[in-house]
Amino acid sequence: MSTSPIRILLADDQANIRNAFRLILDAQPDMRVVGEAADGAAAVELARHLKPDVVLADIRMPHRDGLEVTRLLAGPGVAEPIRVIVVTTFDLDEYVHAALRNGACGFLLKRSGPTLLIEAVRAAMSGDTLISPQVTVRLLRHLTSPPPAQSGHLAAPLTDRELDIVRLVARGGTNADIAVDLFISPGTVKNHIASIQRKLGVRNRVAIAAWAWEAGHCTP
Repeated sequence: MSTSPIRILLADDQANIRNAFRLILDAQPDMRVVGEAADGAAAVELARHLKPDVVLADIRMPHRDGLEVTRLLAGPGVAEPIRVIVVTTFDLDEYVHAALRNGACGFLLKRSGPTLLIEAVRAAMSGDTLISPQVTVRLLRHLTSPPPAQSGHLAAPLTDRELDIVRLVARGGTNADIAVDLFISPGTVKNHIASIQRKLGVRNRVAIAAWAWEAGHCTP
């Protein structure tokens, strides 16, 4: 039995960004862009009318910024919250904290690429929160006194190659970056990451990065 595609609303004041996101998302068999808004006020009104599954909201928009859009659609006290992923050029810590405090279920940098955009939408639908690796690395470096690695908690031990990939993921590397560093194909990297996720019991690369920093596999 087929399931309905994920319905997505795009909110960005730049038409070229909306067009690029639409091309990426509409190409996925399980996703469909159902509306676009060029400012924050229109985004809130359209979201309440269309009731999309996910809203992708830029931060710097006219009338209402993306943080306010997030608060109005997903924040505390919203009767029927909508999943909002903040997508921005600006990776300021105060933006990340405000977005998550306002109810965002993701925070992506526009330069993160199409793979993470797609992954963030699917993560939001599964109740997870995805943050761009570049942002995650900076936030995780604030952790103090990381505990030693506890391999006994793993479903199976990580191989040396998997640990290499874990360290590169934890430093914000994309699949393409890691492939170049390790002289393997992006597809092989993807397969390794799927194996790592199974062994760690996590759902995305942000959680892999968190494990790496907390387990002491990366140091500032």
